[in-house]
Amino acid sequence: MNLIVKNGRVIDPAQHLDTIADVAIVDGRIKHIGHNLKGAPEFDATGCIVAPGFYDIHVHFREPGFEDSETIATGAQCALQGGFTTVCCMANTKPINDSAEVTRYIVEQAQRVTPVHVHPIGAISVGSQGERLAAIKDMVEAGAVAISDDGRPVMNSQLMRDAMELAKQLDIPIIDHCEDLNLTEKATLHEGVASLKLGLKGMPSAAEDIMVARDLILAELTGARYHVAHISTRYAIAMVEHAKALGLPVTCEITPHHFTLSDEELVTLDGNYKMKPPLRGCCDIDAAFDGIVSGVVDSIATDHAPHAPGLKAQAFERCPFGILGLETAIPLTLERLVHPGKITLSHMVSLFTNGAERTMRLGRGRLTPGLPGDLTIFDLHRPWTYDLSKSPSKSRNSPFHGRRFVGGPVATVIAGQIAWQV
Repeated sequence: MNLIVKNGRVIDPAQHLDTIADVAIVDGRIKHIGHNLKGAPEFDATGCIVAPGFYDIHVHFREPGFEDSETIATGAQCALQGGFTTVCCMANTKPINDSAEVTRYIVEQAQRVTPVHVHPIGAISVGSQGERLAAIKDMVEAGAVAISDDGRPVMNSQLMRDAMELAKQLDIPIIDHCEDLNLTEKATLHEGVASLKLGLKGMPSAAEDIMVARDLILAELTGARYHVAHISTRYAIAMVEHAKALGLPVTCEITPHHFTLSDEELVTLDGNYKMKPPLRGCCDIDAAFDGIVSGVVDSIATDHAPHAPGLKAQAFERCPFGILGLETAIPLTLERLVHPGKITLSHMVSLFTNGAERTMRLGRGRLTPGLPGDLTIFDLHRPWTYDLSKSPSKSRNSPFHGRRFVGGPVATVIAGQIAWQV
């Protein structure tokens, strides 16, 4: 529980800190940041970035119910290797996490199998069917930190209003996968050039825009803390920017694949590029970059969505949506945003720490003395290749297999202990 991380470039945007220093962790908590600190054991971080433990507010660990695709243990190991110390798990398990019993199982199972801080997100509605509210208060008391029917957007506006009002009372965020299902039925990719070339029904950007607009109106009406999951369209980003200018408690996240890949990748009909929201066109990607640079986008989340190999091997129209994301989030962000000079290192760290903290309010994402001694240590220059055969995930659905990266995590520290290192 004690550790001195030596000689790293310590970056904590929440404290406007960017300096070469040592970080002392005592009894599992941040004790001091300074120079020439002594203690044992020590970790030499010379040439590396030392940041508050990164956290991902949008993952799918599949347990209970879909353990053939992922378990809490294997998903958490992916988190460690990706540099993440805290994750928030969506509710689409089997059974759906719509009760205190399922929430409690996830909390207790995580405590048994991993040092990673695993926080469940409870369902908004019973069975995520969008018909009546789930036992939200009971789930929160059992450990749920937010509510979401992720993957099954709440189409009923009255139900969404009721959920927002309850979320405000409980002081938790409500997270929505924004998609008007009436516009996307039987669609498999973005409505654009690729869908026209392939002759497949596409999902129009308007399906996301309409639901973001509705939710923002309800958020203003109720005063709820509202979060847009995996935002992907230029108009949705513009609407969030406007809502923030009005002072609404609104946040949003973006995934690495939505600012890295476009719908042009779909011409091969490779199921590893099939995700929801779908990969968008160039205008949306440009807007994503602008939203990140300007600060409209609060956080980067992976939407880590493992599927057993047999499921993704089906024909494109039948295979499920989603890709792995935890192990490639840092290198993709470095590749697409930091190395080209679009954002600073401090901004990148913020997107994985206090940006996520603005949404979740878990008391993490900073190196303040007294807070948990969780650190993400990464190297800007280490060359490496992403090899799915070496991934701890039980699934293999990533379009980035074999991709050569420059920079990535080298160690993950949780409560003063090195939980993983390269």
